[in-house]
Parts: sequence; structure tokens; C-alpha cells
Amino acid sequence: MQVKYAMSAIGFDPELVRRYDVAGPRYTSYPTARQFGPAVDEAAYLRAVKRSNEDFIPSPLSLYVHLPFCKSPCFYCGCSRLITSRPERIAAYLRRLHREVHLQGQRFDRDRPVRQLHLGGGTPTYLTDEQLIALFNTLREVFTLEERALREFSIEADPRGLTVARLQTLAEIGFNRISYGFQDFDPQVQEAINRVQDPQHCLELITAARRAGFCSVSADLIYGLPRQTEAGFTATLGAVAEARPDRVAVYGYAHLPQYFKAQQHIHSTELPNADLRLHLLQCAVEVLTGHGYEYLGMDHFALPDDDLVQARIHGTLQRNFQGYSTHAGLDLVGFGMTAISHVSDVYAQNAKTLDCYYAPLDAGNLPIERGYFMTADDCARADVIGRLMCYEELPFDVIERRHNLVFREYFARELVALQPLEADKLVRVEADRLLVLPRGRFLRRALAMVFDAYLPREKAASTYSRVV
Repeated sequence: MQVKYAMSAIGFDPELVRRYDVAGPRYTSYPTARQFGPAVDEAAYLRAVKRSNEDFIPSPLSLYVHLPFCKSPCFYCGCSRLITSRPERIAAYLRRLHREVHLQGQRFDRDRPVRQLHLGGGTPTYLTDEQLIALFNTLREVFTLEERALREFSIEADPRGLTVARLQTLAEIGFNRISYGFQDFDPQVQEAINRVQDPQHCLELITAARRAGFCSVSADLIYGLPRQTEAGFTATLGAVAEARPDRVAVYGYAHLPQYFKAQQHIHSTELPNADLRLHLLQCAVEVLTGHGYEYLGMDHFALPDDDLVQARIHGTLQRNFQGYSTHAGLDLVGFGMTAISHVSDVYAQNAKTLDCYYAPLDAGNLPIERGYFMTADDCARADVIGRLMCYEELPFDVIERRHNLVFREYFARELVALQPLEADKLVRVEADRLLVLPRGRFLRRALAMVFDAYLPREKAASTYSRVV
């Protein structure tokens, strides 16, 4: 009975979710990377950095470092990663990465502290302790790292082979947040995705991280994987929830083997059908909310005292390329191949192959390959979409003051387009605000798509994952 009440309270309606389950952007940025082009080069990006430094009150910084290497392929993965067992290949990449950190760091004023740092991959913990220490020291040398009490420095970790001693070392380096990729504990699923790991060891790492000094521990799960069953995924969810990580992300697997070669190892006949896939998500909601986790939106759950929940309460929650984040308004600086920076009104993305990443760095230049100049319209729509992805209320006057517009006039067509969603009780449009209703919290992407000026011009969105 308690679980049913939790489901009703947060508004999960399977039939409604099924009806709106179309392909669409995840809105970790707006405009999405699909709009990026060659007009943004190193010079354009550095002009944006200069403008940002000259703001009346320059913002702190958020850094993202992409470490693409993995020991073996996980078949579900759609990330930019490189499989290697050659230490010299990793060393060659790290030499260029350190060079990029120096080139970028000399451009940002030292009075802008780095409040957030995230190491993603690939598998960051595939690097040795010595390599991670050297990288952290380079970042400390060229940037002003925030005091420990205020920083949010996180690392993605593969539980396989991770020891208590290694966790202690990561904490001593300076990381205070860690994210584990668990995916699913069902042996049949693990075999199908080429990621076999010991569930007990995974769960013990949650407690071990806290003992090592990490203030936030996150567990990543995936629904929609091959051979998943309701019983198996429910058991995984229950085991993780009882271990009490601060956050749980439950991502939907996007099967796009035409774009991600490793996914060709997954047989489509072994994937859950649409009904089972939706039911697996429903199981996640039931189990996690039944264990006291709050649903934030999209695929994220957190304990009530977690920083993400507090950020939503205090209005500082945002969404970026790493998902949900606790500090809105920080310039994001990306390092490594494929990494994306967002500084001032410019997006800039690094080259996507090693050769194209190495060549400019070897010549003393940044490896920026493409990007996007945001227009005034983009900024207004990004603000609207950002609030829809994070909050249950969108006051019109906030957007009007920030962007010098009259909301009901500027977004008149969008308000008309929202009428069917309002009829389905996903949203309520009031005189001075838009409210995301409980039924709409699972369909934030569908709400945001209404305000996306680029989506109607695009062809069939086959490269987008489905909303659910």
C-alpha cells in the first residue's frame, strides 16, 4: 500500500508515459550538440573566455576531464571511449591532456575558483594512482581549486577491481564524490553486456567510499538491457536501495548499433519489448520511492538530504553535460577528446579522434573542432528548457526580466502547442506561470521539446534516445 501511494503521489501513469514515449533530446544543453558547426574555432572560444573574465562578478568554474580509455568494451556503451591495454597509448594521451590544461588555464583569471570537477570516461579509474595524482597536480598548478569544504570533485568508477585502499587514495587526492556503474546485478544481463561484476563487492564499495571520506556516493543503473526481467531488475534495485547510496540514476538504454559499434554485439531479440521496458522503469520508481528516495526528474533519484534535493529547494539546480548539477551559472571548461566547454554564450567541442585532438596541441593550439554561438533567442529558450528540466514551476516574470520579453507574446505558439499536454494534465498554464504537474515530471523531455526551435526543422530523430 505504501508503494502504491508513492507511485500515485509522484504521478507515474504508464499509459500516459507510453503515449508520449517518442525520440527526443536529453537537453543536457540547448541548443543540442546537433546544432554545433565549424564556425566556432579557438579564436572565437578565447574571445568568449575573455568576455567571461570581464564580467562584473565572474563566476566560479566547473571543469570536466574526459578520460576515454577502458580495458574492455561494455556492449551497451554509447560513450566516446577507446579500448586499449597499451600503457604507452594512455601516456601519449595524458601528455596532450596536461598540455591542454596548461593552455586553457592560462586564459582564465586565477580569482575564479574551480568549484566543480568531474572526471568521466571511458573509465577514469583505469588510470594508475600516479597518473591521477599527476593530473590533479596539473589542475592545481594552473587553476585555483576551491577549498575542500566547498568543492564538488567527482570521479566515475568501475567497481571491478576497485579496492578499499584505492578509494582511500582517491579521497586523499582530493575527490569527495564518486559514481559507480552497477547497471544490473543479474548474471544473465551482465553476460549479455560483457560487464560481469560481483554484486556483493559493488554494494560494499558504497559503505567503503563513505568510510574513505566521500561525502556523496552515486549508483548508476540501466533499464532496457538485453535479458532483463522484472524479477532480476527488481532484485538489483532493492539491493542498491538498501545499501543507501546518496543518489541513484536509472538510465534508459538506447539501442543504436548503427552509431555505436559495440552495441552490434547485442541481439535485438534479447531486448525487452516496449511494455516490459516501461514496466522496468515503473519498478525503479516503486522500489526507490518506496525506500525513501525522492524523484528529481528524468532518471535521477536522491535521498532527501542530498545536495541535489537541496539545490532544487534553493533554486540552484541545473542540467548540463554531466546530468543534474548543484550549481547553476558556472562556466564549464572541458578537457580531452570530444569534451564540450560552455563559456559565456559559446559552446566549443574538442576534436573527436586522437589524431585530430593531438595535432593542434602539438602545435601549441587548443583542439577545438566545432561549436555554437548562442543567439538571444537561444538564451531565452535555454532558460525556459532548463527550468522545465529541473523545477515544477516556471514563473514568466523571471524569463521576462532576464531576456527583456513578454512571455505570453514571445512564446505564444508554444503556449498553444502546450494545450494537448495541459489536457493530459502534464502541465498547467496559469496567468503568470507554468506548472509541471506530477504526471509531467516523468515527461520533462516532452515538455521541453515544445520550446525547442530546432526540433521541427530536423529530420526523423533516429539518433535521439526515446523519452522513456
